[in-house]
Amino acid sequence: MAKHIPVPNGMTSFWRTEPHPLDSHRSTDFLPQESDIVIVGAGYAGSSVAHHILAQTPVGVKPPSIVILEARQACSGATGRNGGHIKPDLYNGIAGLASEYGVDAAAEVAAFEAKHVWFLKEFIDREKIDCDYSVTKAIDVQLSAVHTKRLKDGYEKLIKEGCAPTTTAKYFDANQAEKYSGVKGAKGCFTYDAGHIWPYKFVLHLLEKAIAQGVNLQTHTPVSEITESNSPGSSHRWTVKSVRGCISAKTVVLATNAYTSTLVPEYRDKIIPVRGTCSRIIVPPGTTAPRLTNTYTLRWNNWNYDYLIPRADGSIVVGGARPTFIDDLDSWYNVSDDSRVLEPAVRYWDNYMQRNFIGWENSNAYTDRVWTGIMGYSFDGLPHVGPVPGQQDKYIIAGFTGHGMPQIFLAAEGVAKMVLNDVRYGQTGLPRLFESTSARLETRKNKTFASTPEGGKPEARL
Repeated sequence: MAKHIPVPNGMTSFWRTEPHPLDSHRSTDFLPQESDIVIVGAGYAGSSVAHHILAQTPVGVKPPSIVILEARQACSGATGRNGGHIKPDLYNGIAGLASEYGVDAAAEVAAFEAKHVWFLKEFIDREKIDCDYSVTKAIDVQLSAVHTKRLKDGYEKLIKEGCAPTTTAKYFDANQAEKYSGVKGAKGCFTYDAGHIWPYKFVLHLLEKAIAQGVNLQTHTPVSEITESNSPGSSHRWTVKSVRGCISAKTVVLATNAYTSTLVPEYRDKIIPVRGTCSRIIVPPGTTAPRLTNTYTLRWNNWNYDYLIPRADGSIVVGGARPTFIDDLDSWYNVSDDSRVLEPAVRYWDNYMQRNFIGWENSNAYTDRVWTGIMGYSFDGLPHVGPVPGQQDKYIIAGFTGHGMPQIFLAAEGVAKMVLNDVRYGQTGLPRLFESTSARLETRKNKTFASTPEGGKPEARL
């Protein structure tokens, strides 16, 4: 199986068109020889773990030394290429989790994701982070009567079984859905609190603050291997090898998402790189089209869906386009090259708003930019968080299956508790289903191929 590493020339997303001064930062000219903690990955997960470790260090106590290693620029992976949603799942994938693991376990996940929306608003307001964060409503529009019924049945069953987070979502039937959503042909829709964000700006704020507190960030430093140290009696258990040298570390945190299996082979076939596509649509000044204020998912069936957010500048970021490439498995599944776009998807966005939204027919909205990004699909649709099974002082926060924005920040808070205070996973307050366990790594089932036109290709939980 080929090793997956970030390619050096990833294409530029809209979010990365205004590079931060720390985009290619190196805190020191040379790598430190040792560090208490080495975090691999400077995206949403890695920056959040560093932030929470520093935040949890008691006042007056010297924080542990932290080095963050990033293969390319800061926040150049999935976080810097996504759709900008902070969009929890309150009923869709949650219904499946309830069927498999029980409603209590599913409710933990739904509540955990929903908490992110307002938690992040309060945090961003308090920190005065300039990242265009906005709390609004998600409108999940269903464009198939059959699929709408299936989702509504699952939604109602969750409420009946006592899944409290699901009760905060409201359903509109076919008589109201088109008018409420503004989407042509809507057969039903669900709505609930969600947010949207400029993810790159958020992450770079976290990194800037961490660096000011002594964290050593080293960009353009891909890690090639992590091995156990041979030094007898050394408290630095791990040797982290990169193209620029080695660092001895007491603790390693893998915030490596799609690239995890290259460094920890136990996750081979358990976290798989998947290439997705996103775009930015420009709305010319003076348009009479209705201004969007909510975020959207447009879903035609269980595998065909798009997702979009409106931006304060009047543009719209849209991701999806699955029908254009889903049959060409080799172009997007087990692929880690984000240097080129999925060509069949480029034209998909032409006249997208005109085709799908009422009142947009004469808007002259046009596609400004199309880009691609690499997600880390977990084989069971759930992230891997916590200690790497069987390996002391090595932690993972990865495998978010295109759904990490409403999961990562508070998952990182739990990882920081484990790293800093040796807290056990069960004492962190994290959802029980997120724990990376030997049983999850040993199971042969693979849900990655559960949902396709033929019932055999992956689906992200968007």
